Parts: sequence; structure tokens; C-alpha cells
Amino acid sequence: MLSFLTRRVLAGLATLFAAIFLMFLLVDRSIDPLADLRESTASNKQQLIDQRIELLNLDTNVVLRFFHWLGNFVTGDPGVAWRTGQEVGPMISHAIGSTLQLVTAATLLSLLLGVTIGIVSALRQYSSFDYLIIFLSFLLYSLPSFWIAVLLKQWGAIGFNDFLRDPVLSWVVITVIALLGGLLWMLAVGGSVRRRVQTFALGLAATFAMLAYLQLTDWWSDPQLGPILVLVLGAAAAFAITGVSAGLRNRRALFASLSTVALGVALYFPVQGLFDEIVESHLLIAGMGVVAVASGVLIGFLFGGPDRGVSMRSAGITALVVATLVFVDQVLQVWVPYSNALGGRPIPTFGDRTPNLGGNYWVQVLDASTHLILPTLTLILVAFAAYTRYSRSSMLEVMNQDYIRTARAKGLPERVVVVRHGFRNTLIPLATIVPIDVITLIGGAVITEAVFARPGMGSLFINALRGAEIEPVMAYLFITASFAIIASIVADIIYAIVDPRIRLDA
Repeated sequence: MLSFLTRRVLAGLATLFAAIFLMFLLVDRSIDPLADLRESTASNKQQLIDQRIELLNLDTNVVLRFFHWLGNFVTGDPGVAWRTGQEVGPMISHAIGSTLQLVTAATLLSLLLGVTIGIVSALRQYSSFDYLIIFLSFLLYSLPSFWIAVLLKQWGAIGFNDFLRDPVLSWVVITVIALLGGLLWMLAVGGSVRRRVQTFALGLAATFAMLAYLQLTDWWSDPQLGPILVLVLGAAAAFAITGVSAGLRNRRALFASLSTVALGVALYFPVQGLFDEIVESHLLIAGMGVVAVASGVLIGFLFGGPDRGVSMRSAGITALVVATLVFVDQVLQVWVPYSNALGGRPIPTFGDRTPNLGGNYWVQVLDASTHLILPTLTLILVAFAAYTRYSRSSMLEVMNQDYIRTARAKGLPERVVVVRHGFRNTLIPLATIVPIDVITLIGGAVITEAVFARPGMGSLFINALRGAEIEPVMAYLFITASFAIIASIVADIIYAIVDPRIRLDA
């Protein structure tokens, strides 16, 4: 491993140097900091040109200017954007922070949804559900992202904000949505006619009950989870997680997960007081999340069972879900004052924060989250289509392998065959795709950021290039190139972890 990392890091540094050198030459040729002065009609035009040449050191050889910039950059001085007078360091810090928020949310959600639905589609090959997912995948993949973004601004922000003025769904609409929900679950689960009818009825009843609860409690005006919804959603997650990772017949894993939910609900009110007193930063929240997961793992360890690791994994994932629900509930508790501060239109259509909003930590978190909704949905819809196709095709290939037939011939349950033998190998192609996709997004979702006026890395690059400011452009290129090289190394390591046939020290 050490030998592999050493070789890859040295090769990466050489590649980075060559790429940055070539990009500096190309950027220097493509921008003209004197363009506005050459078109000027000022009487002291030549004097202004000479002053700018001296300011930007343009009379020095481009190679020497590159090494001068590189020396300053690696020693912690990325320079100043000469046109705006802003230091490049804070510009990059704010831009990459905004982009990382967007990339993290979009990547995690699109991966979770895309891989899950893709695998279900593969397991239900040639069914109505499979054809539906194929159609939606190709449709979303072919749509331009700017068009999706504009539609979301119109219906996801403006339309939803208008709905919040009088948030009432008619019972006809609720019934139609419930019927569609039951139909979707029936198509996804499949099985015999009796099983389809049962699934349809359960899906219809669950969807109708959820929408009726939201309607009768006026949830749209004051959205909160509370201990009851945390308990219901946490218990549902416990059953789902245990069913996939261990099987519901593994009572110890199921009881460990349900005990984790019970502990989370029992600590709901004490944690509320803790939030009010000591919350100061994201690091503290992350630390509390780690403690929650560790508690779930410990509960799984104490329950034990034939396979202690399965119980620990199920309870740990359940603890993460419950902790997330409690965190979301705390954020939603400031929804009413936040919405009132924005004139009853809480879903924004541009930017990454509301200027001069004020408020405590939770108001700031809610504000950042609402600004993430639309651009995140845009990226999710595009990436979801790709990940669904990748996971579906990979799962179909894996499920036709000899070792899958051998596992079934040995009498292993279908859940074990799919989860332990099929799912793990399905991740192998994604292990090389996802890291590169993440770095591509960190470079800036230029179109999405432009539509939503989000000051991320893509917007910074475009604005600096238009302003002929080489320092921000080169800082952007250096960071994205570095991340791309790191992503390539990480992809190789993940590939070796997922596929034991690969040896990095070979």
C-alpha cells in the first residue's frame, strides 16, 4: 500500500505540475487584461496601459511569471484579483464551501436513490416497474440541466411559496396521490396477484394516512417532526434496515435496531435542552452524530447473536437515521419565524444565504438548507438517471455470474444472495465513477450555479475569466486539478477494497 501511494503521489505531482504549467500558458494567451484600455478614448490611454502592465508584470516572460505565481501559491499567497482588489484566498474559501455544501447533499442523495432504484429495477427486469424506471432515466438524462433548474424555480419555489399562503390539499388530490403511491409500491415489489393486492393496499393506506396527517395537523404551515414522528419514522427505518442487512428473522439485529430507536426517542427532550445550550458549530453536531452511531453500534454489540457484526451494523445505521431525524426536527422548530422573516416565502430561488438575516445557529442552518433545495434537486435528477443506469446494468451482469447460481444452489436465502453476493460486486464500477463525478462537481456545477446565482467554484471561474483575472483562474485550476488526481488515487483504493482480487502492492 505504501509503495503504491508513493508511486501515485509522485506521478500525481508530476502530472499536476505539467497540467498547471500548460494551463497557465493557455490562460495567459486567452485573456487580455488590457482589452478595456485599448478600446478607451482617454487622453492618457498609453499611460494607463503602462501602469497596468507594470501592475500585472506583463512585460516579464510568461514562464518566469508562472514560477513566480507558483512559488507564491505553494507558500500560502494565492494573490489578489487585480480588478476587484479582493484577496484570492477568501474568494476560494467561500466558493469551495458553497460548492461542497451542494456537492455533498446532491451526491449522497443521488447515490442512495439511484443505486437503490437501479438495483430494484434490475431485480424486476422486464417488469412494468423496470420499463418505467428505464423511461424516467433516459428522460432525465436527456433533459438539459438549465431547463430542469428553470422548471424547479417556477414550480418548486414560486409555486410552492404560493401554495403556502393557503396550504390546503383537497381530499380528491390526496386520494389520487395515495392511489399513485400504492400503484408504485405494487410495481416495485411485484410477486403473485395476492401479494400485489396486499402491497397496493398497504402503500395506498400508508400514503393516504401520511397526507391526511399533514393536512389535518396543518403541517405545511408549521412543519415539525416531534417525538411521535421520530418514533414512527425511526421504527420504519429499523425494520427496513434490518430487513436488508440481516433479515427480519434475525431477532437480535431487529431488537437492537428497535432498542436504538427507543433510546433516541427517550433522549429526545434532554437533547433539545442540550441543543439550546451548547450548540455553536457544525463540528459539535458532527461529534454528537458520531456519539449517536457509536451508541447504536454498542447496543448491537450487547445484543450479539450468531453474527454480532450484523447486529452492530444494523443498529449503527439505524442510530444515524434517528440522529438525523432529531437534527431535522430541531432545524424545523425555527421554520415559523424564518418564514415570517422572509414574508411567508421561505423557498429562495437564488444565492446561498439570505443577506442580513441574523438569528441563531439553527436559523442559519435552515437558511442554508432552503437555499440548497432547488440546486440540489437539479443535480440529483441528472445524477440519479446516470447512477440508476450504472447500477442496473452492473447488477444485471453480476446476477448472471456463476457464483450467484452457486450461492442459490447452496440454498442461501435470496436476500443473502442479493445483498452479500450481488450488491457488493455491483459497487465495483461505481467505485471508479463516483469519485470522478464528485470532483467534477467540486469544479463547479457551472450551469446550475448560474441559474440559481450561487457563488460557487464554477461562478468564480467564469467571473474571473471574464474579468481577465489570472490569479483566481489559476487558483481554481490548481485546486480542481489537485482534487482530480486525489480522486483517481481514492478510486483505485476503493476499487481494491470492494474487489479483493485487486492488490495495490502487486
